[in-house]
Amino acid sequence: MFNNGLLSLTSSMSGDIVVIHVNGVLDATTRDQFSEYLDAAADDHGPDMILDLGSVTFMDSRALGLIVHHWQRSTTAGGNFALVSVQYPNSKVMWVTGLSERLPLFDTLDEALAAFAA
Repeated sequence: MFNNGLLSLTSSMSGDIVVIHVNGVLDATTRDQFSEYLDAAADDHGPDMILDLGSVTFMDSRALGLIVHHWQRSTTAGGNFALVSVQYPNSKVMWVTGLSERLPLFDTLDEALAAFAA
């Protein structure tokens, strides 16, 4: 668990898949902590990863770049990667950049898990 007042990160397991719950601001002020948390989760649990972004209040392009990096890291290692509960008003950068069309976005955790099982 990580919490600095601006960003809170927790994780849980769904079978062998780590689910990271992100709450707060993803920007230059929290990027390093977010990066370290994702690196540790991947190192500890393997390449399968789901990011629950339903409680993100703001995301900038640096945070999005970090998410893309971990998506590529997961898929290169043969794993699955998904984003769930992405809220457009708080993550507009995903649509502005066109990455919303490329990243694996799901409305719910159950939908992401079903896609992993397919």
